[in-house]
Amino acid sequence: MGDEVALTVVTMVFHASDADRLLAVLAKYVVVSRGAPGCRNIDLCASATSDGRYLVIEKWESPQAQRAHFDSEEMVEMAESCKGLLSTAPDIDLFDGISAHDLA
Repeated sequence: MGDEVALTVVTMVFHASDADRLLAVLAKYVVVSRGAPGCRNIDLCASATSDGRYLVIEKWESPQAQRAHFDSEEMVEMAESCKGLLSTAPDIDLFDGISAHDLA
């Protein structure tokens, strides 16, 4: 149990009305946000079954780091840049990392 890592995990699902432009916005957000204080990792995934559906998975070292990031310039810029690019509101959820761990 000594190698267990306490994590806060965020998932954000986006349904694109303009996939090319949305993917550019999300890719920039992921690259810039990976350097945020308390960020363990952020991944961007494209659905293999639904065109234009994207998933961002974020791992944070604490709930405080995650909350601080949600108020950050990077998050606000991403949210504002998504205007007009989504077919529905994003589905955002917050998880406690019960058995999540880092391999590095």
